[in-house]
Amino acid sequence: MSRIKRWINMHKEEFNADGTLKDEVRQQKLSKGTHPGAIDSYARRVKEEYDEWKHLDETDPEPWPIYTAYDFFTEQEKKEFNPDGSLRPEYVEYARQIGISESALEQLEWRKKIEVDDYNEMSAEHVEQGINFGEWLMEGRIVNSRTYVQRRQQMEQDLRNFEDADSLPFDKDTAF
Repeated sequence: MSRIKRWINMHKEEFNADGTLKDEVRQQKLSKGTHPGAIDSYARRVKEEYDEWKHLDETDPEPWPIYTAYDFFTEQEKKEFNPDGSLRPEYVEYARQIGISESALEQLEWRKKIEVDDYNEMSAEHVEQGINFGEWLMEGRIVNSRTYVQRRQQMEQDLRNFEDADSLPFDKDTAF
């Protein structure tokens, strides 16, 4: 999303979408005794920032990777569900063969479709604020996976140092 959308979201209380100070804000500041020159200076500085962000959007747009709810499905879920949350026909056939009831399958599909719809709704709401929801979620997953690896490496070191089992982040018999 553009920097300008983020700028507008940050400054919407005091500034118009074109980067100019709202008249009612100017009047409010004047009524509180703020010097007109100080108000003009403030409005000019913020407008310059707006112009800079707008120029950057035009000359060097930020990358905006597109993620869908399907990108956050586990590998197992990708075998069972389509990107829209509906069950894959081959999974339905398999599930029936192993005795999963029709109502259970309908419930699974219903829940996954709600999950997909919720993701899409959150993504759309965040776009209005200039936030890439999918990218934010993906970055969180990446950080969490790094944290896990780092904690696991620390645990290996702790085991070599004969640390107390209670102080380890994982059960030493299941961590590896």
